[in-house]
Amino acid sequence: MPIVNRVADLLPDIVSWRRDIHAHPELGFDVNRTSAVVADRLREFGCDQVVSGLGKTGVVGVITGKRAASDDRAKVIGLRADMDALPIEEKTNLPYASKTEGFMHACGHDGHTAMLLGAARYLAETRDFAGTVVLIFQPAEEIGMGAVAMLKDDLMERFGVEQVYGMHTLPGLPIGAFGIRRGAVLAATDSIEIKIEGRGGHPGMPHKSVDAILVGAQLITAVQQILSQNVDPLEAAGITFHEIRAGSTHRVVAETAELRGSMRTLTPEVRQLVKKRLREVVAGIGQVTGARIDLNLESDHGVVFNHAAQTEMAIRVAKDVAGEDNVVETLPVLGGEDFAFMSEARPGAFIWCGNGDSAGLHQAAYDFNDEAIQFGTSYWIKLAENTLAA
Repeated sequence: MPIVNRVADLLPDIVSWRRDIHAHPELGFDVNRTSAVVADRLREFGCDQVVSGLGKTGVVGVITGKRAASDDRAKVIGLRADMDALPIEEKTNLPYASKTEGFMHACGHDGHTAMLLGAARYLAETRDFAGTVVLIFQPAEEIGMGAVAMLKDDLMERFGVEQVYGMHTLPGLPIGAFGIRRGAVLAATDSIEIKIEGRGGHPGMPHKSVDAILVGAQLITAVQQILSQNVDPLEAAGITFHEIRAGSTHRVVAETAELRGSMRTLTPEVRQLVKKRLREVVAGIGQVTGARIDLNLESDHGVVFNHAAQTEMAIRVAKDVAGEDNVVETLPVLGGEDFAFMSEARPGAFIWCGNGDSAGLHQAAYDFNDEAIQFGTSYWIKLAENTLAA
């Protein structure tokens, strides 16, 4: 049976799985219900092997093709979907909206998981390929720790994965379209934490105080000048402060302040430059103001990088699914994705799947568009069959 017909037959089931996962969002590594649902489905489909608890709550399914490889050794590819949700109160009013207060699937991971499950069912039925497909269902993408946890549990070595592929929904990209680019796709991210210790005092005698709020404001402005004055305008970098805590009462100069934010870059050179200048700016403002300033930079993950051979395969498959005109080259995005760890461990490619004219990612009104399922599921199927052609 042609792929398009079989996927159409499976569509009601895939939509049902997706909406069930959407209604029961779970965060980080605490995706116990979702992991159980995924593992149960993979066993029902007849996967050769189903392993739970990899990377705490990750699930892996293994399907071996029935065709003989043309060379001495069959290939092994990994297809990865993420399962976790976000700590956002849903505002969609959908019949399958989140049943858990304060949690929702606002980034499409419900759709990612359902599409890969659909592909798993098809591939387990047909096995029309030579080699092995490793289906990777990952927890904790939103906190940037799930991929590392699975890799530390020897994901690649245990299952012999040689190439790895990822996919993500993209609002604004039409339904039925795919977006991809060679090289850097998503940014490296680093967490910033700055602690300022000034000197409290009376607002009427500011010269006897060191105002931690004023120092923090100077820092925010100065840090933005790093990007405008030190980074090549043709390069991309961003620094955003998400959280400021300072002061505790009225009519008292704030003695302490804390700033938290993130830094995003697309090349190792710019990443090191921005880190260096950030340290210098913090030290300089501390010296000028008399405040003690402690800077802590924590690396979250590197760049999501699309390797040449795998990207060409992904483009070819996407054009086969969607048509030549519906596969576009996208610009790099300064968002982060811990698929970066997987594409560092093995060559691979990361593709965007159109979600149409929907609310943006990480917004309370977002919903994965079920019309995208047939395209994303078909992409996974054809990617496995083409990459593992006899």
